[in-house]
Amino acid sequence: MLEAKHLVKKFGDYTAVDDLSFHIQDGEIMGLIGQNGAGKTTTFRLILDFLKADRGEVLWNGKPLSAKDYNVIGYLPEERGLYPKVSIQDQLIYFAKLRGKTKKEIEPKIDEWMDKFQVKGKKTDKIKSLSKGNQQKVQLISTLIHEPKLVILDEPFSGLDPVNAELLKDGIIELKSKGSCVIFSSHNMDNVEKICDHLIMLRNGSMVLNGKVHEIRESFGRTKVFLESGLEKATIEKLVGVQSVNTREDRSLEITLTDPEVGKELFTLATADGYIPMFNQQPPTLEEIFKLKAGDING
Repeated sequence: MLEAKHLVKKFGDYTAVDDLSFHIQDGEIMGLIGQNGAGKTTTFRLILDFLKADRGEVLWNGKPLSAKDYNVIGYLPEERGLYPKVSIQDQLIYFAKLRGKTKKEIEPKIDEWMDKFQVKGKKTDKIKSLSKGNQQKVQLISTLIHEPKLVILDEPFSGLDPVNAELLKDGIIELKSKGSCVIFSSHNMDNVEKICDHLIMLRNGSMVLNGKVHEIRESFGRTKVFLESGLEKATIEKLVGVQSVNTREDRSLEITLTDPEVGKELFTLATADGYIPMFNQQPPTLEEIFKLKAGDING
């Protein structure tokens, strides 16, 4: 289990991380979101001891991280870095050795991991001969091939197309199934929502959201209604408690409420003549909540 307790980090008068506490259980995935400059990367660097906290502590299984513990950590920084003139195989073996593994342990796994991430090329190919996307896959493999117990991924989905993003999700979920703690940052709320057990949002170094994704969404109330019926848009717009009504591409309506209870009145009106194809009342999406909290000066 990873624990961060009351972390504070300042750079001069600027507070990058302000009294941040959280924990991640074994076999749990935590998403860390926030605008650029919110404190995500600084938090990762504090966990890894690349930066010294001004206050607070980081514990791994109840103790401060030791030099030996770093062998069970997989870290993917936002700034990628591979040796272009080195082969895939030699690159992966080199990074694994830095984490206490031997060539004998890692070499048999290389083909399996290249196949898992669908890397186009041979393991003897030099990094510079690969496409940008395949170079990124090799970087991801170098982070995961030693099957770390703690995985820290800073914007891992950046630059990946949907197919390759799905491969990465599968890799993360596989590590979770083996008991690893995973923490990653992302600006793609869809990825966060699909694979996270737990979510934290930072703004200006402070925590503004903390909890399970579905619980966070539900806490904002079911203010979204997706409706397909014979009810006119103009009729809906007149209801007290309706903030906006938008017509979607499929001609159904997306209705935003100021009060979730208005959904009951809306359902009654829409079903007055019986069957309707669709009535779906949902909390706001994670992306909508992100935009709301990022711009909410009152927290």
